[in-house]
Amino acid sequence: MDLYEHQARELFKEHGIVVPRAEVTDSPERAREIARALGGRAVVKAQVKTGGRGKAGGVRLAADPAEAEEAARHILGMDIKGHPVGTVMLAEPCDIEREFYVSYVLDRASGGFLAIASAEGGMEIEEVAARRPEAVARIPVDPATGVHTATAVRIADAAGLPPQTVDTLVRLWKVLVREDALLVEVNPLVRTAEGRIVALDGKVTLDDNARFRQSRWGETRQEADDSLETRAGAKGLNYVKLDGEVGVIGNGAGLVMSTLDVVAGCGARPANFLDIGGGASARVMADGLSVVLSDPDVRSVLVNVFGGITACD
Repeated sequence: MDLYEHQARELFKEHGIVVPRAEVTDSPERAREIARALGGRAVVKAQVKTGGRGKAGGVRLAADPAEAEEAARHILGMDIKGHPVGTVMLAEPCDIEREFYVSYVLDRASGGFLAIASAEGGMEIEEVAARRPEAVARIPVDPATGVHTATAVRIADAAGLPPQTVDTLVRLWKVLVREDALLVEVNPLVRTAEGRIVALDGKVTLDDNARFRQSRWGETRQEADDSLETRAGAKGLNYVKLDGEVGVIGNGAGLVMSTLDVVAGCGARPANFLDIGGGASARVMADGLSVVLSDPDVRSVLVNVFGGITACD
């Protein structure tokens, strides 16, 4: 389960990671009031669970409460990569001296975790990783020992991060472990002109298999669900939204993933992963088509069903 940014920052705050003052709203008029309470200036950020918000116009700096209201009015209702914007977060601006990138992610290949860090954070981190992979440090983390001060120092040194980030690296690991997360990411983690280390943005993916021991997830799940994935899950469908324009439906995860590769190999981009499962009925197929065609980015649909267990008539 992916969290919205404001939910991730609340987890960070609970674990002692410094975040700017902020508040969420779905009203442009309320955005003006929040900006005034923050001192006038505010960063207005779309709350959607996808990257590229800044490039899509979903993040704007407002110089005063009136601009904050205008920015919120502009951003609310936007569609960012198939994610409609229903709320915005207004955050207190920071005087940024340097930007960094840090994350912990489950590495299924090794059965452990990876610490990924770079001294060059911000919107262009993907381009940095593609052009200069040496600028992004990847350090394996043993889940049995975790990240203590010595490990955090090693991560910071490998990535060229300043010593002040060590405490945040330790606390970020605690978020991962205590909240049963598969991914925790801060981009950017910044050093302000006053020397403070502040998490300006956050991404957290929780492990659905741990819900039995995370009693507070119920309310979080209800707020964090995306409409298409929620609709698919309610119908028993395994659906994941992607960034392309070709809808894909198949039976069996392996077949669907192979079909995604075929679509990409032909120069197109898959819009989703949708596995209807073995033995699917006509009703299940209709439900799957309904979900896929509800995505405004979808321009065509490729159905690849292996006949046998599933009737193809």
